Amino acid sequence: MHSWTDTLRFAFQPVVNLTTGGVAGLETLARPETGDILAEARRDPELDGRLAVSAVRAAARKETLLPLHINVFAGTLADLGGLTPLHTAVREAGRLPWEVTIDIGPPFTHVPHQALLEAVGALRAQGFRISADGVGDGDVPLRLLTDMAPDLVKLDASLLARPAAVRAMRTLCDQLGALLAVEGVETELQCAAAVSAGAQLAQGDLFAPPARLPAADVYVPPRSPAVAAPPRSGPSVREFVRPAALLPATASAGQVRALLTGSPEVSGVLLVDAHGVPVRSVHRSRFLLSMSGRYGHALYADRPAAKLGDPPRTVGIDATAWQVLDVVAVGDRGRTSDDVAVVDRYGRCVGVVRLADLVRALAETRVEEAAGLNPLTRLPGSDAITGEVDRRIADGRTFALSWLDVDHFKQVNDGAGFAAGDELIRSVGRALQHAASGSTRVGHIGGDDFLVLADPDGLDPLAASMLDASWSAGGRPVSLSLATVLCVPGSVTDHRQAAACLAPLKKAAKSIGGASWVLGRAGLPGHEIRRGTGAPAAAAGYGMAEPGLG
Repeated sequence: MHSWTDTLRFAFQPVVNLTTGGVAGLETLARPETGDILAEARRDPELDGRLAVSAVRAAARKETLLPLHINVFAGTLADLGGLTPLHTAVREAGRLPWEVTIDIGPPFTHVPHQALLEAVGALRAQGFRISADGVGDGDVPLRLLTDMAPDLVKLDASLLARPAAVRAMRTLCDQLGALLAVEGVETELQCAAAVSAGAQLAQGDLFAPPARLPAADVYVPPRSPAVAAPPRSGPSVREFVRPAALLPATASAGQVRALLTGSPEVSGVLLVDAHGVPVRSVHRSRFLLSMSGRYGHALYADRPAAKLGDPPRTVGIDATAWQVLDVVAVGDRGRTSDDVAVVDRYGRCVGVVRLADLVRALAETRVEEAAGLNPLTRLPGSDAITGEVDRRIADGRTFALSWLDVDHFKQVNDGAGFAAGDELIRSVGRALQHAASGSTRVGHIGGDDFLVLADPDGLDPLAASMLDASWSAGGRPVSLSLATVLCVPGSVTDHRQAAACLAPLKKAAKSIGGASWVLGRAGLPGHEIRRGTGAPAAAAGYGMAEPGLG
């Protein structure tokens, strides 16, 4: 009588890091040759648990060093209260629990949530990483998703047609400390949409289809220049994490040598204690040089590899790329090429980052920023401001978007000359930069037009500073006009809608003689004249009204 294992095979599909283009892990997929064993596993938790164990053993037979993603139904975890046999299989395969991510998939309906959360807690206590699978196309409640606090959230590619939803999920992931992945990516357009919406990982046939042998290379489309640059604080280290080559702290030099010679893509090995905390870092070139020297193998092969290692350089998973560079800059310059271990809040290694990946990304960021600067004022252009507007909308933040320009600027150029006009523009730009504080962003979109993005309570001092100053060009007095639209959560969907709300306010401000300031609220009719002819007496002190009030 044939067993279900006789007709079951496994395929591997890479999970791709969209920043580095490298493979971040392998999802192990059951591929039965006959029958529908997955449908049976959905109804039979014991069978689903055995499938997970078989997936680990199948990966071990392929001798892959990459982190694994193992699929388990939510109902299985709730029913079994954890997966003790899986932990045993991982140990027998010579792997560590934190190298394995449990992809918890739907259906979640009728699954006892408390039992599921207790099982997730037990897996996490063993060291396994947790992924919420099928989000967006499945039935996982948001409350359960936040209670699970997964390390990874996997979205269905169909959600890419709704970028606002993907951006909102990225915001939620940032709050939970999770990474965001998109599954089922089949086209370059979908890949670009995933990157633009903030996804950090992806998988699908575009990169590599599921295959019997783990893919050594994947195709990742080049990033479009139109993709918004990361914030100035620097991209998160999460975007650059590569799988780490881990061995126990007690490993011999011979074991490390065998790993390095059999895996030319591995640049170094981290020796970790029983809890997965890095204790020594073994650099590939320095180690092999020591082993290849005269008597090197005889001297070191059976001795602890830790003697040929260095203290590990580590950063937290929430660090930025700039903070990693600070770590690299401290200490021995001969170690600048060493991998930096990335650790979770328990100090366990979750991967490594390479200096080359960080330098490349930060250099691209600076090039993009420089290309977007206005040559006259050296202020960023509209793309930087509109990108930040979209981020604040996705974050659910109230903000004030303002348009500032010089009244009758053409007459300034005609009467005082273009050199005086240029100097006036530079002076306005410098004053705006000086007046900006906190989260206020200033951009120069061309000519005499400036954009200002601020929190509502940060706009009053800036408006007073700009409108109360005495401006002149070639001895001729000049005035400024300011138009502001206040956007509360839900009032606009993106920067285009915010700009459309701002356009009539600018026209209203320009219709007022002298220095003027007009304030409107997105989604509400009318506007308030806060400075200029017709301004109410109460507006003389620029007191900002409560957000959302008419």
